[in-house]
Amino acid sequence: MNTEESKTQKEELKHLKEVKEPEDFEHPEPDARQPEAKAPAKGFQRVLPIVIAVLGILIAALLIYGVGD
Repeated sequence: MNTEESKTQKEELKHLKEVKEPEDFEHPEPDARQPEAKAPAKGFQRVLPIVIAVLGILIAALLIYGVGD
């Protein structure tokens, strides 16, 4: 189900201009319209090494006990 409202021609033209706007390499800061881009991700970077370690232990256990059968 599409809940997106249809755009007027002016809104569509504005959107296309924003999308086709070249990237500004001289000012790489996040836009004011994107406050989430200013804050670094905190939780995932802390959890990722733990998840990798647990998966490694599980795979090692499966290989060790799976070969014995």
